[in-house]
Amino acid sequence: MRPDTPVPAASTAGDISGAAPAEAEAAAFAEFAAVEAELNTRWPETRLQPSTARIAALVDLLGSPQRGYPVLHIAGTNGKTSVARMVDALLTRLGLRTGRYTSPHLQSVTERISIDGVPVGQRRYLQVYRDIEPYVTMVDAAQPIAMSKFEVLTGMAFAAFADAPVDAAVVEVGMGGTWDATNVADATIALVTPIGVDHVEYLGTDITAIAGEKAGIVKPGAIAVLAAQPREVLEVLLRRVAEVDATVAREGMEFGVLSRRPAVGGQQLRLQGLGGVYDDVYLPLHGAHQAANAVLALAAVEAFFGAGAARKLDADAVVEAFAGVRSPGRLERLRAAPAVFADAAHNPHGARALAAALRPEPAEDGAELGFRRLVAVVATMADKDARGILAELEPAVDEVVVTRNSSPRAMDAGELAEIAVEVFGAGRVSVAPRLDEAVSAAVQLAEEAGGDRLAGAGVVITGSVVTAGEARTLFGKAPA
Repeated sequence: MRPDTPVPAASTAGDISGAAPAEAEAAAFAEFAAVEAELNTRWPETRLQPSTARIAALVDLLGSPQRGYPVLHIAGTNGKTSVARMVDALLTRLGLRTGRYTSPHLQSVTERISIDGVPVGQRRYLQVYRDIEPYVTMVDAAQPIAMSKFEVLTGMAFAAFADAPVDAAVVEVGMGGTWDATNVADATIALVTPIGVDHVEYLGTDITAIAGEKAGIVKPGAIAVLAAQPREVLEVLLRRVAEVDATVAREGMEFGVLSRRPAVGGQQLRLQGLGGVYDDVYLPLHGAHQAANAVLALAAVEAFFGAGAARKLDADAVVEAFAGVRSPGRLERLRAAPAVFADAAHNPHGARALAAALRPEPAEDGAELGFRRLVAVVATMADKDARGILAELEPAVDEVVVTRNSSPRAMDAGELAEIAVEVFGAGRVSVAPRLDEAVSAAVQLAEEAGGDRLAGAGVVITGSVVTAGEARTLFGKAPA
């Protein structure tokens, strides 16, 4: 099953036409599939023209719904979706009604738009699309290039949030920042996760230029909450902050992770926020990068509520919010023994964080996984840095099974195998034509550890968001 294949929702009462529940459900599913097929004829997220003209025209026709609520806007190379989920969880626990817009999705496009932490169902997705469809048609007719699918989805999210209505919207950038469709919103809080090199076909390989694009979400009067960055990246971000007279909070200066240690199913954290120290924070996610994501989200929510040196957020609410955080497809356990995880790392920067979580340095505080035998299943997109991804994984992985996912953009398994052999050596590389076959082969390799080593054997499925989504489907996980 393709990760964007519609998944039928649970049966509900019949519609007002009097159709039986099963018939109404089938009709709704067919309409949903037809709308998705229609949207998929538009430019995908992998093809775009750097411009906000079309989305600006759409939201203008819609009455500027993105200005009806404060926005917490998230840019960066990796960690955006996890941070968005953490911010959403904190705001919800602190009493706000929230909207969350993330991309790309793992299994179903309805995952992208959430209200109160719950993805909209197919019926609501259809309603929102039908509501804005006439205006999308008007924009298409007036513009030299029709709206892309991402632009339409962004308009849908803004409209759905205004209709709810929400008290705050958590919005993840699709790509870049300055000219991303989401940037028609003026953020109250602008979060920037760690910046690395990705989407080189549009953003290039100059990390300072990439930082300049992502800095575009920092608007006049906003509060910029910045993750730890390379020096040259931080300089670009701080220059933007000064240009627009924004306020800044920086990881490692105003906030940070004070300590982390492994715990069952995740890690225990002590966090320095803008308003004080938060002790005994359990986060059910693995890796130092997720701890950093957590404190970034915490600082952003503190800034949103005006917390500072004089006061901090309710500590019990913070602890409860983080304890309930889930981030599907981000080092997500799909099976117990041997342990099988899915991770959406799709660039070297993400693969490096994944490798550190899988096999941290012995001296690192928080070596919560530490497999003794680890097999990776890797399927990447042809336009990604496959060599860089594999090179980052190599120190943490004993063997690799390369394959391809179902996306037409996927790299051929044979081509990926050639790269893998150069990185790992022929004796550590296997090839499977399909993801399901690759996963079966990897599990068998892990099980061959045998005896008491089986408890320390694991499989990680990675290389792409599509790969992680298809892995979830293989293991019977419902869309997140």
